[in-house]
Amino acid sequence: MSGFPWDAAMAVGLGVLKLSPRQFWAMTPRELAAAHAGLTGRGAGAPLDRGALERLMALHPDGE
Repeated sequence: MSGFPWDAAMAVGLGVLKLSPRQFWAMTPRELAAAHAGLTGRGAGAPLDRGALERLMALHPDGE
C-alpha cells in the first residue's frame, strides 16, 4: 500500500487552486478533490444551459 500523494495534493492545492497554507491544511482530501474537480470540470454534471442559469439567477439575485 502506498502513502497519500502529498506532493501532488500540495501542487494542486497551493499551486493550481492558489489556497493559502492555512486553507489547504484545513481541508480534507475529499474537499480538495471536490475543489479540483470543480475547477477542471471533472466529475461535474453538464454545464448550465441559458435557461437554467436564468432560473438560478432569478432565485438568487445580486444585492441592490
